[in-house]
Amino acid sequence: MLLLEKLTKSYEAGRKLLFLLIDPDDFNEQKAEMFFNTPENNQADAVFIGGSLITKGDMGKTIESVKKRTSVPVCIFPGNYRQIDNQADAILFMSLISGRNPDFLIGNQVLAAPTLKNSGLEIIPTGYMLIDGGSLTTAHYMSNTLPIPANKPEIAACTALAGQMLGMKCIYADAGSGAQHALSHHFISTVYSEINIPLIAGGGIRDAATAKDILDAGATAIVIGNAAQSNPELIREINNKNDNHEEIFFQSANVCLCKYCFFIY
Repeated sequence: MLLLEKLTKSYEAGRKLLFLLIDPDDFNEQKAEMFFNTPENNQADAVFIGGSLITKGDMGKTIESVKKRTSVPVCIFPGNYRQIDNQADAILFMSLISGRNPDFLIGNQVLAAPTLKNSGLEIIPTGYMLIDGGSLTTAHYMSNTLPIPANKPEIAACTALAGQMLGMKCIYADAGSGAQHALSHHFISTVYSEINIPLIAGGGIRDAATAKDILDAGATAIVIGNAAQSNPELIREINNKNDNHEEIFFQSANVCLCKYCFFIY
């Protein structure tokens, strides 16, 4: 099943998904071995790889390392048009619709399009919105854009709706890596109420209560980055927080019966 199909079917059925985000700058073979040897971290629905600025990491080696250790889709989360690698399964073809910088609205996409056409990657048109998470993030700085204020969810809702009308297949609302706080229940529910495509939320999710709150508010999927690496038990805690649902995972058969998935992929 393609990743967008999985995301869309989950949205339509009210199922919830969990994606891991890995920054190549903060990842190496040793960390990969430790991270994916933890059973919980093999239970994510996909792994996103990328970052706003990669200085010392290697996108290709990170993708190769992750794909050796998990069977779930590996999706590129690109910071710019250079972050394309055919080893991945998919790419979030993102337009930064919350900003007014033409390079990130359409410029990078034009440069990437010819390469992507021949790449074999699944292309997922994504409306990307940066939201103020209480601190200046690398994404804010590198994109030279202002985030949407966290206390103005109606702006985000209109922006997401415009993205949907422009043909985006999903919306990604992101408080950014290093955010001081995650997106609020009210913020997520306001955006969710205005669109009828999947909503992905990330940034500042460090505990199971916050994850549950965002999913309950209407997000189809949450994205967890540094928190999952620093707390290997976080994914299990998120599952337990949701009605104490017992989690059963059969790695060899790729069958997940946790509250977030409940499908065969």
